Amino acid sequence: MIFKSVFSVSGGFGNGALTGLALSLLLLPAGASASSTAKRRPASSAPVVAPSVYYADHEAAMVFATDLAQRRDLDPDWVRQQIGQAQHLPQVVRLMTPAPSGTPKNWAAYRARFIEPTRIEAGRRFWQDNRAALERAEAEFGVPASLIVGVIGVETLYGRHTGTFRVIDSLTTLAFDFPSSHPRAQARTEFFRAELEQFLSLAHRTGMDPQTTRGSYAGAMGWPQFMPSSWAKYAIDYDRDDRIDLFNSTSDVIGSVANYFKSFGWLPGVPTHYPVRLAGEATDLDTLLAPDILPSFSVPSFTAKGAVLEGEALEHTGKLALVELQNGANPPSYVAGTDNFYAVTRYNWSSYYALAVIELGETVEAGLPWR
Repeated sequence: MIFKSVFSVSGGFGNGALTGLALSLLLLPAGASASSTAKRRPASSAPVVAPSVYYADHEAAMVFATDLAQRRDLDPDWVRQQIGQAQHLPQVVRLMTPAPSGTPKNWAAYRARFIEPTRIEAGRRFWQDNRAALERAEAEFGVPASLIVGVIGVETLYGRHTGTFRVIDSLTTLAFDFPSSHPRAQARTEFFRAELEQFLSLAHRTGMDPQTTRGSYAGAMGWPQFMPSSWAKYAIDYDRDDRIDLFNSTSDVIGSVANYFKSFGWLPGVPTHYPVRLAGEATDLDTLLAPDILPSFSVPSFTAKGAVLEGEALEHTGKLALVELQNGANPPSYVAGTDNFYAVTRYNWSSYYALAVIELGETVEAGLPWR
């Protein structure tokens, strides 16, 4: 669904879902006539606005458009027109450029961005307004309502921030001008070309207007910030009105998020994580952290390497991962992640994102009047 930059609002390349709270386009200052401006200040002091660059004259983009039309059996003139009207967005390239190496992560600061009063109260209202759909989704898919609520809250603050970029501009810019400084530039270029193809196919199939649809700087759309490929694979018509609408139907949003997690192996009834302590110098930390967030250790193997579990965690029958969350200059935090924690990271490839989603949903649930 969602593609977003690592440790941004929502973490890595997941949900085929970015990033979430996309940055808004900067508004250009209104211009004045040349004659009136010249009388007040020298021409050299006037703001310089770069001319808009469109992809109609971009050879590779037009070749891609023709090939896409043939693959998808679409009108080639229509496809060339849509891509040709896409505008190159330098700010999208900047936003996708990797942060300088060594930039410290801070779980406490990251958490505070999402587990805060405004988002918690908005989550409670969302849960109350959509209680029936959330309960139905939990019963049908086995995905907790709290997780669904947490995802929507972190991604878009319950629909308040779904993105201001034209999706056609974002996807075309990243498909043909992805920053070369990125360590995976070629793979990301191929990813965004595939997403551009999915977007135009989706628009043609559903009647969505490619020139007016807006989303994140990475092309994620709607309340759950699904990338086009995720919309095509996992979005469902949960309000049964014969159309899928992730911009306006909260039932479709709820059902689609639940369907996404079920598709990525969510295990009903299994916790996402357990508390864990480290046994000091006796901890084989390098081995425990080697698989990253992929659950790889049985409970006996996990504890034998110095990870201390208590209570129900000792009865866990699946694999575990030691998940490390850095706290800037302070000692890191750790949790023992299960297969369900890993499933949450398939929405966005970041352990920080996953834990924020989980804790937001749990905090919202704790304040519900009927709980």
